[in-house]
Amino acid sequence: MRFDGQAIQCSLLDGGIAELRFDLEGDSVNKFNKPTLDDLREAVALIKAEPGVKGLLVTSGKDCFIVGADITEFVEYFKQPEEQLVEWIMEVHKLFSTIEDFDFPTVTAINGFALGGGLEFALTTSYRVMSSAAKIGLPETKLGIFPGWGGPMRLSRVAGADNAIEWIAGGEQYGADVALKTGVVDAVVAPEKLREAALNLLGQAIAGKRDWKARRLEKISPLKLNPTETMMVFEGAKGFVGGKAGPNYPSPVAAITAMQQGAGRGREDALKIEAQAFARMARTPTAFNLVTIFLGDQFVGKVAKKMAKSASKIESAAVLGAGIMGGGIAYQSASKNVPILMKDINEKAIALGLSEAQKLLAKRVERGKMTADGMADVLTRIRPTLSFGDFKGVDIVVEAVVENEKVKKSVLAEVEGQVKDDAILASNTSTISITRLAEGLKRPENFCGMHFFNPVHKMPLVEVIRGAKSGDRAVATTVGYALAMGKTPIVVNDCPGFLVNRVLFPYFAGFIGLVSEGVDFLKIDKVMEKFGWPMGPGYLLDVVGIDTGHHANAVMAQGYPDRMAAKEKTAIDAMFEVERFGQKNGKGFYAYVPDKKGVPKKTVDPEAQQILKPLVRVDNSASISDQDIIDRMMLPLIIECSRCLEDRIANTPVEIDIALVYGLGFPPFRGGPFRYADAVGLKALCEKATKFASLGKLYEPTAQMLALAETGGTFHETGKVKEPSTQAPQLAEVGGQR
Repeated sequence: MRFDGQAIQCSLLDGGIAELRFDLEGDSVNKFNKPTLDDLREAVALIKAEPGVKGLLVTSGKDCFIVGADITEFVEYFKQPEEQLVEWIMEVHKLFSTIEDFDFPTVTAINGFALGGGLEFALTTSYRVMSSAAKIGLPETKLGIFPGWGGPMRLSRVAGADNAIEWIAGGEQYGADVALKTGVVDAVVAPEKLREAALNLLGQAIAGKRDWKARRLEKISPLKLNPTETMMVFEGAKGFVGGKAGPNYPSPVAAITAMQQGAGRGREDALKIEAQAFARMARTPTAFNLVTIFLGDQFVGKVAKKMAKSASKIESAAVLGAGIMGGGIAYQSASKNVPILMKDINEKAIALGLSEAQKLLAKRVERGKMTADGMADVLTRIRPTLSFGDFKGVDIVVEAVVENEKVKKSVLAEVEGQVKDDAILASNTSTISITRLAEGLKRPENFCGMHFFNPVHKMPLVEVIRGAKSGDRAVATTVGYALAMGKTPIVVNDCPGFLVNRVLFPYFAGFIGLVSEGVDFLKIDKVMEKFGWPMGPGYLLDVVGIDTGHHANAVMAQGYPDRMAAKEKTAIDAMFEVERFGQKNGKGFYAYVPDKKGVPKKTVDPEAQQILKPLVRVDNSASISDQDIIDRMMLPLIIECSRCLEDRIANTPVEIDIALVYGLGFPPFRGGPFRYADAVGLKALCEKATKFASLGKLYEPTAQMLALAETGGTFHETGKVKEPSTQAPQLAEVGGQR
């Protein structure tokens, strides 16, 4: 017997053992796409028809096992009517069940990642042997769906309902030790011994030393829970998981419900229940938007990697300015194996920066994500210094001093004289023009922006800002460094606020306008959190820092006076004047009291509402609905996003969507500002904007929006990019009003 397909090869080994080997042509990983499924059908039919087969070994020809299904194909499947989608899923179930029903034992050797459909396939075999270096999991709920190829049914019978609920609802990846402890795999061995161990286990089963038929019977039979146990396990889980996931992410609870409904049934009935539930989830807006974010992430990653190919190599880095931000940058660089110097002129700041890095590393040790030795290794890659003594050897310097143009220019000019001629300088500024910061530099072509978001270790986005004189090598090298740090870099052009802050402050302007009309900021926060934001605008300003927000607001007002300059005192001004700076000093729109762990917890502070009362020009709060609040907050943000696209601050709607999801926490289930705009419809959005036309240019749709409204078009259809480009957008006028 011999089969050589595009994705699968089959052969007969000694002793009547068939080997089915996944090895997808032209790809670095194995995944379930149409060619793989087609090959699997042929291979399974051949194995089934081959006389004398005594056992099946499933292996991979790549460094991973199978990373899951091809999501790009899923998007097309999800557009089908529910009935067709169920039919397609049931075809895969039939194929997987054929493997499960072979009249000989089967063993899967998991050598690397086995995720989603990859793990679901492995669960069809009698046994699973796992490399100690491998990771497995079912991440589908993070895409708004749940495992659709038998994962809920099989995992609950293999590892128990509690473990299956945890694995599926959480969508996390697990190492070999956890997989073995929970019973998801049967053995764990060193990578080099995997094949030998899998063949040995298969041999034991063939020889009758292991009751593989009993294992199969348990998998295809109802769960061994009585009605009371079933209710307690699943109802309790639905309450807990539903509370944690929230109403905007229904798939974890849908998965548990499908498991519950199939718990007392045999395999075929349970799989049909799952298929129907899966099809319903797959056609929800949440699934569509989360899948498009996944695809958007892949797109921006390809753009960045393509650009980084022309980058200079980064072997060592430096950060200027310690403190919380500098310490966060140093931690991120060192933890990804790029040694970094951390310089400041103040010993206390150096101590604070080191303390920040140590605190983040200690948390990883506490959670079992790192050993104490590993923590020590990372700390040795951070070298604190008060001088420029070792700067001649660094490849890139990130300036992260106080957000003051004069100070930054002075520091950048000084460090330029201390580094080698081809070293890259990057400023971690959130608002100051990169073009202006370059004015005092002798080699401005080696300078660009590198804007991290706080907290550095949590926020995935890095804005790489191209100034008027930034060279391609500087931009590419900074992109490469961001990738090396495990971040998602998006290249944007220089303008006040760059991309993220430029669109954030119109959103804050919507908030300021509502407060001035008597709407309680607590209500605004509640409405916007219900909309899906992780925190309302008042709470967000407290977290950012009112002083920081006040400074940035002034920069934006100067850059875009027609729509971002307030004529009267604002809520931000009022808080700033009384030094309520937010979480950093314990009072802002809310009051903050540290809990037992020292984490600031927000509480309602009546004093804040009293401070805002004099700002109410006219009280319209009774006539402003929750939907009005959403529209008045979201329209300025979407309109400014459209302006950024027209101005070529960023290249594509995809990049802007990803930037706001990763940099601001825009509700992922809504897919980003442009996905949200497309879902509402440009015509409807422009009609909403007309309703608020009296509020000024902040609510004036762009020419692009009006054109799309007239033709029934969408941002994503008009802004579609088929292939990643390394070309940066044309530079917009810096600091100019538009």
